[in-house]
Amino acid sequence: MPVKFIAEVSSNHYQDIDRCYDFIKVASEIGCDAVKFQLFKVEDLFCPEVLKHSKNHMERKKWELPEKFIPLLAHKCKDYNIEFSCTPFYIDAVKILEPYVDFYKIASYELLWDNLILECAKTNKDVYLSTGMANMKEILHAVNLFSENNYKKPKLFHCTSAYPTLYNEANLQAIKTIRDQTLCEVGWSDHTNDPEVISRAIQYWNAPFIEFHLDLEGSGAEYKSGHCWLPNEISKVIFNIKKYMDIDGNGIKEPTQSELPDRDWRADPEDGLRPMKHIRDKISFND
Repeated sequence: MPVKFIAEVSSNHYQDIDRCYDFIKVASEIGCDAVKFQLFKVEDLFCPEVLKHSKNHMERKKWELPEKFIPLLAHKCKDYNIEFSCTPFYIDAVKILEPYVDFYKIASYELLWDNLILECAKTNKDVYLSTGMANMKEILHAVNLFSENNYKKPKLFHCTSAYPTLYNEANLQAIKTIRDQTLCEVGWSDHTNDPEVISRAIQYWNAPFIEFHLDLEGSGAEYKSGHCWLPNEISKVIFNIKKYMDIDGNGIKEPTQSELPDRDWRADPEDGLRPMKHIRDKISFND
């Protein structure tokens, strides 16, 4: 089954629409299936006490994605034949995004916010939930919101919400744990910047979708944290994974197209000679 790659732009756009367009173009060129942005307002993200005393948190005002960009980004994604997604961080953002996104993504920090999850679920679009920092009780509660309200199952991301994540804290085995206990599809949201982690999540733990943080050239606001990939780095990973998918095939044991001409040249079951009797009189040799 093909693996879905989702490029997370996060706050690396600098409120520059042309830079946003570049992210969409690059994500498409390196083989991604979707590109994701974030829609938040700092005043609706943190409580007043934090904003009053923390200059660093107020500085995130510069990271906000202007709402007027949303239809423009959705249109540009269609131009590049790539899905458009966005994480809503306030209730009204869900409705703002609804006409434009192909799917919603709920961030790990919002996993406990039932009302936000339910607002996304009500749209009947696909909803992806990240589970960083969560325990199974919290994850099961979020998943049960969907079944209790007759919404289709969410898709889940296992991740570790440390930026960057140490490879020995990735705990990829949790992909299976979450999948077994929720019966949901479970992918990997990467903060390791390690090709081997992504490959193992897919090849060994059967993650059907991968999210990763993308920057264009290393000047994005979040790049210095060490969890963002550059295009030339992640493109190699995506290329190799898709090559592995081709190698693995569909699992059906039958002659391949290139084998078909040789089938009649197998040993005939009656005399053990090649080719089959039914073509022996029809053979012509040019050598």
